[in-house]
Amino acid sequence: MQTTIRYFASVREAMGLGSETLDLPDSLSNLAEVRAWLAARSSRHAFALGQDKSLRMACDHIMAQPESPWVAGREVAFFPPVTGG
Repeated sequence: MQTTIRYFASVREAMGLGSETLDLPDSLSNLAEVRAWLAARSSRHAFALGQDKSLRMACDHIMAQPESPWVAGREVAFFPPVTGG
């Protein structure tokens, strides 16, 4: 099932795009696993989403933690801890 991944602020700048729609593996169960899977996709993904980056996450427009569950088809968003207008 397709999942929309959205990138905001400096994450969007590092990625060079605001969102992408992907088929994520069904084996992923939480947002930490989604982030790790995305970071392994390319050097650009690794730079923007690597574990050394302090990022916030949301799932279906609700703030979430790395251990928050993820199910196929849910929208996931990544952004820095402080985001301006």
